[in-house]
Amino acid sequence: MSKTTIKNNTLTRVPGIKVGHYTDAIAATGCTVVLCPPKTVGAVDVRGGAPGTRETDLLQAHNLVAEVTAIVLSGGSAFGLSSADGVMRWHIERGLGYQSRSGLTVPIVPAAILFDLGLGRQDVFPDGDAGYQACQNAATGVLELGSVGAGTGAKVGAIAGNERASKGGIGSAAIALKNGLVIAALMAVNAVGNVYDERGEILAGLRKNDGAGFDSVLEAIVKISSDSSAAPANESTVIGVVATNGALNKTEAQKVAQMAHDGIARAVNPAHTMYDGDTIFALATGEVPADTSLVGAYAAEAVASAIRDAVRRATSLGGVRAIADG
Repeated sequence: MSKTTIKNNTLTRVPGIKVGHYTDAIAATGCTVVLCPPKTVGAVDVRGGAPGTRETDLLQAHNLVAEVTAIVLSGGSAFGLSSADGVMRWHIERGLGYQSRSGLTVPIVPAAILFDLGLGRQDVFPDGDAGYQACQNAATGVLELGSVGAGTGAKVGAIAGNERASKGGIGSAAIALKNGLVIAALMAVNAVGNVYDERGEILAGLRKNDGAGFDSVLEAIVKISSDSSAAPANESTVIGVVATNGALNKTEAQKVAQMAHDGIARAVNPAHTMYDGDTIFALATGEVPADTSLVGAYAAEAVASAIRDAVRRATSLGGVRAIADG
């Protein structure tokens, strides 16, 4: 199957998916909400050694509920998980969510966070009101990307501090096949490692001391670990969502989430470290027959493209320079 050119190259290319941001540029934090159409199947795969998540156990293939109401990506470290409360409140007000056997409506709102407290204010983080506002802002169409929503305070390659880091952000990519199948990704990029471009060269990350080019994060880890007086900045992660209009069950969606992590490994090095909380959610809206392996393979491509898109669209903030500014 060959790809076709699409105008909307973001997650909302998947019919029925809406995305909304809440951005606090002063505090350098925010959250992003993905709203799902009814009966969307959800799954997750967590690869990082320092994850901050909510409702991920529920999404395991052997557990009961397969339907997902919304996904939250948030800054604010563990404090930011409270943004999902507002997302639940927004859905409850509209009678949206999983219909339990007892007749109650329960929104299923898994979430993942990234650590952005090293930029901006450390005492401000996305809360329930922020999550609610992100739902209010949710829409279809081409998304606002870069240093917005969950990517507002994101950094890349900050192991030697903000001065040598590059600005991270949130990016997206979509692939449409001729049979009507769409696979897309939305990634918030706050990685320990450097981000690499399509040619395998460093695109963003740990800047050299003189600011001219980039250093290897792996070599920096070796140097820092040999100096007991050094205190590297280690709190990082890449979190995101892959979505398709394909028909997948919960087990198949989980396989797609697993395969999608290959996109992180292609675009970020090192990836999935003990200092990362790398987490990818997979959503399937069930409109088009789909082969799991095909969806997973394209999901990995979309994730890698979305990660590169995030740093290309990022804007400088709080003394952390975006690659667009040199």
